[in-house]
Amino acid sequence: MSLLNLFWLFAVPTKGWRHLMQSKVSMHRLYLLHVVPLSLIPPLFLYFAGSKYAGNLIPILSEAKLLLVAVVLFVVELVAVPVMGLIIRQLAEVAEIYPSYQDSFTLAAVAPTPLWLVPVCFLIIPNILINLIALTLALMATVGFIYYGIPVVFRIKEHGRAMLMFGAVLTAGVVAWVFLMVSTLVIFGSVQNL
Repeated sequence: MSLLNLFWLFAVPTKGWRHLMQSKVSMHRLYLLHVVPLSLIPPLFLYFAGSKYAGNLIPILSEAKLLLVAVVLFVVELVAVPVMGLIIRQLAEVAEIYPSYQDSFTLAAVAPTPLWLVPVCFLIIPNILINLIALTLALMATVGFIYYGIPVVFRIKEHGRAMLMFGAVLTAGVVAWVFLMVSTLVIFGSVQNL
């Protein structure tokens, strides 16, 4: 996925999704060139913030323990995307929409992009209020990606079916995000006790 297409997804989401679906990016390429690099941002942020701001917001961990937490978070993120693709596909089949796994994977791989990018703001501007605003905007952008992506990716013409699918995917995405946050805290606590 190109930076231009990423711009279109933020500026004109329907056009961005159409362009992405017409370009027929392979799952391997999307995974290696989009998911893997962007999934690196939150663990690197955690590692950097833990080593730079230790004691203020993040409990003090050794460099090795911080690295372990960052690696585990990265692996969990990499596993979460294909699993979300499977979940989205199953949800679509319940709504009597039968997408390919590639379509479901594409939605699962592209929708969390704003959430992967928001830690960059945390590094640039270390202000908690601005960071909360940035996180809120990233959550809204992710919801927008899902809302505008579902009709295009799954080729749904009826608004009611698209809204049903949107609600199901949004719920699954929130559950996945909460799972990711809780698992990060559990891993962080477990590593801290080592």
